[in-house]
Amino acid sequence: MSAKPGTLWHPCTQMKDHEDFPVIRVARGQGIYLFDEGGKRYLDAVSSWWVNIFGHANPRIASAIARQAQVLEQVILAGFSHGPAEELAERLTALAPAGLGHVFYADNGSSAVEVALKMAHGFFRNHGRAGKFRFAYLDNGYHGETLGALAVCGEDLYSEQFGAIMPQGNLRVAGPDCWRCPQGLSRESCDAPCFQAMGETLERHADEIAAVIVEPLLQCAGGFRMYPPAYLRRLRQATREAGVLLILDEIATAFGRTGTLFACEQAGISPDLMCVSKGITGGFLPLSAVLATDEIYAAFYADWAERKAFLHSHSYTGNPLACAAALETLNIFRDEDVIVRNRPKAALLAEMVRERFGGHPNVGEVRSLGFVTAVELTADRATKAPLPAANRTGLHIYRAGLKRGLLWRNLGDILYFMPPYVITEEEIDRLTRDARAALGEVLP
Repeated sequence: MSAKPGTLWHPCTQMKDHEDFPVIRVARGQGIYLFDEGGKRYLDAVSSWWVNIFGHANPRIASAIARQAQVLEQVILAGFSHGPAEELAERLTALAPAGLGHVFYADNGSSAVEVALKMAHGFFRNHGRAGKFRFAYLDNGYHGETLGALAVCGEDLYSEQFGAIMPQGNLRVAGPDCWRCPQGLSRESCDAPCFQAMGETLERHADEIAAVIVEPLLQCAGGFRMYPPAYLRRLRQATREAGVLLILDEIATAFGRTGTLFACEQAGISPDLMCVSKGITGGFLPLSAVLATDEIYAAFYADWAERKAFLHSHSYTGNPLACAAALETLNIFRDEDVIVRNRPKAALLAEMVRERFGGHPNVGEVRSLGFVTAVELTADRATKAPLPAANRTGLHIYRAGLKRGLLWRNLGDILYFMPPYVITEEEIDRLTRDARAALGEVLP
């Protein structure tokens, strides 16, 4: 029995759109496929919003959750603890960049960002520097939908409706846009001269800024912009010199998506705070974590009377079922050498998209990083002029893909591929072929 239209209010959706294009009701999932109630199969080319990295109904993760459910499903994590949360914290810190020795759990990516922002300001407040309460962030950056996260969002599409109730005073900084680089440099070889804007911001406002927050190497929801590791290296050096913390939002970029377990590995840097979520449980259950340095942890470690404790909580913090799913996800990475095994398939995906899309007159750029490939559409390749927004070209291509059994979401007029890692070479061929056909249906 289906709900009346509108009873279920869908996220990131203009519900009126579904008057002429009904919502697809999914009955089950298996591997890289989803099946609707009529049995039609859809290739999940976006890992169900970038979370399902090892396939739907993965038997190893499902079994781990089932075993844990028979022992302990939930317990308050204030004053109590349990094995899965402790083991996961130990394993995350062992895998993470150097210096991140403490784990604070939350429920989702936005919540992790809220935790990190509060930790950054609280760190300075507890050291008697409460005036460091501002945050610097990049154009086109995206860090979630809660108000604190939106206050460091560099994409107006998500934040402009809520400006009146968002925290104010943060510093939006022009970031890298390699495809439109004004100096005509190459993403693969430049030393990030575009860092100048951030460098100047840090010089002017170091006494007020608590932290800079960025998505390392890949800005997903802000347009799938990809930028060089050199930018991160310069950012890490500049934040240290300015006495400002660095928060890396690895929510979408971690766990192999960008080609390494964590994207920041490619720059050889360690942040002060790192947020992870999405793929951490293989797409089974919501969980996020903030990893922090000893120095940040110590700033909150004091007698109760000093009022320095980090008073932040979620009811399901460190949920045992989610932690069990995350532990089995890490086991799969270990047992199946996932990072190494992903490389040829990620390269094949990038190659096939370039071959099949690169010659189309409305394809401005095809760009890839790890197991992510994005296609940016343009009205004019020479001028890089955008397509008319009112045409909603990307949406029509997405719908054309659905008709072909392809779950391939658009981000405006950017089309992207982020499939589960278990996709085969044959399925990559089918995915890119059907996606190109969907493009051709809308833009011949």
